[in-house]
Amino acid sequence: MKKTGLIRTLFAAFGLTIMLAFVACNKEKDTTATITVVDVDGVAVVGAEVHIFPAPSVDTVSEDATIEGLDLMATSDSKGKAKFNFTDYYEQGQAGFAVLNIEVNLDARYGDGIIKIEEEEDNEETVTILP
Repeated sequence: MKKTGLIRTLFAAFGLTIMLAFVACNKEKDTTATITVVDVDGVAVVGAEVHIFPAPSVDTVSEDATIEGLDLMATSDSKGKAKFNFTDYYEQGQAGFAVLNIEVNLDARYGDGIIKIEEEEDNEETVTILP
């Protein structure tokens, strides 16, 4: 009788250990943004400079402090896409991430927009540059 109780206890402990291992292995997904730059005809624009940054806050001690230094630039590729990875800025369990400004320049052409970055997702926005 004692041996059966010991075996059940061992199986229960083993099961609990396996469950805890699966819960602890909650892998964080990447938090990314893809900005697509197009002209007024909807054609992809190659080589545009894409600048993404937080809006200045009136309150200097705000949530924006968590993303201090988040001021990134990239160049649009052959499909008009500029990609940004915010995974290192996001902490798992954080409620919300950021709303960022977008500015796009190519020679004298300009466009702007806003993107809301949702954690652990590939966020997308399209910006049209004007002639």
